[in-house]
Amino acid sequence: MEIDAYLRKYRAGGYEVERVERSVCAACGGTQFRLWVDDEAGYAARRCEACEDEFVMLDSADQEDEQDGDEAGCPCGGETFEIAVGYALRGDGEVRWVSVGMRCLADGACGVYTDWKIDYGPTGHLFGRA
Repeated sequence: MEIDAYLRKYRAGGYEVERVERSVCAACGGTQFRLWVDDEAGYAARRCEACEDEFVMLDSADQEDEQDGDEAGCPCGGETFEIAVGYALRGDGEVRWVSVGMRCLADGACGVYTDWKIDYGPTGHLFGRA
């Protein structure tokens, strides 16, 4: 399954995902990453496998001091992923909920490793931070 379709089916928080953005390394254009998440803190950060550039995703920088992130891994043992973010929106176009989805490059399995509610506005700065 494609990661975009998986995120739309997942429906984080029970809300329809209206927008999906795939992660692309700003430094080299790479699309293969390792991921660190803390589901309790609402934190996700990725590191590009090609150039090792690190990027704190979405609004996770706000949680960086409080997070206790663990590296994500697939049940198959794979640790390299294609990553995308699903955005559930409010009626006014502001972000309601975000989901960080991954597709394992070893076995192709998809999953959501963390998601969290966005309870502030405006939220336009979250787009483009996948």
